[in-house]
Amino acid sequence: MSLSLLIIGVGFMGGSFALALRRGGFEGKIYGIDVSPEVIDRAKKLGVIEDGSDKLEDVGRFSPSIIVLASPVRTFEGIAKGIKPFLKDETIVTDLGSVKGRLVLRLEDILGPRFVGGHPIAGTEKSGVENSFGDLFEGRKVIITPTERTDREALEEVVKLWKLTGGKVEFMDPLLHDWVFGAVSHLPHAVAFALIDALVEMSDGVDLFQYPGAGFKDFTRIAASDPVMWRDIFLENRENLLKALEVYQRSLQRLKALIEEGREEELTEYLREARSRRISLE
Repeated sequence: MSLSLLIIGVGFMGGSFALALRRGGFEGKIYGIDVSPEVIDRAKKLGVIEDGSDKLEDVGRFSPSIIVLASPVRTFEGIAKGIKPFLKDETIVTDLGSVKGRLVLRLEDILGPRFVGGHPIAGTEKSGVENSFGDLFEGRKVIITPTERTDREALEEVVKLWKLTGGKVEFMDPLLHDWVFGAVSHLPHAVAFALIDALVEMSDGVDLFQYPGAGFKDFTRIAASDPVMWRDIFLENRENLLKALEVYQRSLQRLKALIEEGREEELTEYLREARSRRISLE
């Protein structure tokens, strides 16, 4: 008997996950639930899902083997409570959220040991199911965050799904996950949004956005990301993000002092060290 899948939140990430599974050979039915009936209609027309609904209670009608939460992360707990009465004992629930940590533990409390936390390290600044594409996860890391309570069979099934998408699975403690990605993902997004805000304030008498170079566009590309999604990420991982912002502010203050005081050698070393670290990523 083939598996069936239900995606809750049929946007860019949820849509790309569905297309990636099809590309990888997934043969079961794929359904969708979204708050917007228009999104469901669009997803069906695009062939992303076979059927869908804007009502959580239709989880029971679709009776999926696996449910994937792909909506903004601060909706997860409400959705989990809403679908709980309609789940079969064997139903697996996983997610695509960028925050894990204590959220994973709270979802386990609601859904039980067949909840498996997941976070694909992939995406673009675009949103909407119409921008989904099937090779988004090819060769990308996918972080799965099991706990001591996680059902082993459920974990294996989630790993199999991600392998179908072309993702490279790694395991990580959920609390460690939020510290790591608070630094390498959430902080850069916060900085990009703040840089745009700074230029808005500085555009007094001249519109600075009329003169962006390629570097500015590359650096701030991620500030074009979905505001609701990133609002939820910032608030859900606020503790780790605030710590990262404090460290960033200290580094920025050090740079400001080196420039202000004209300390050429130290400024050169500051820039050289940053350049070396960046090159090492390639």
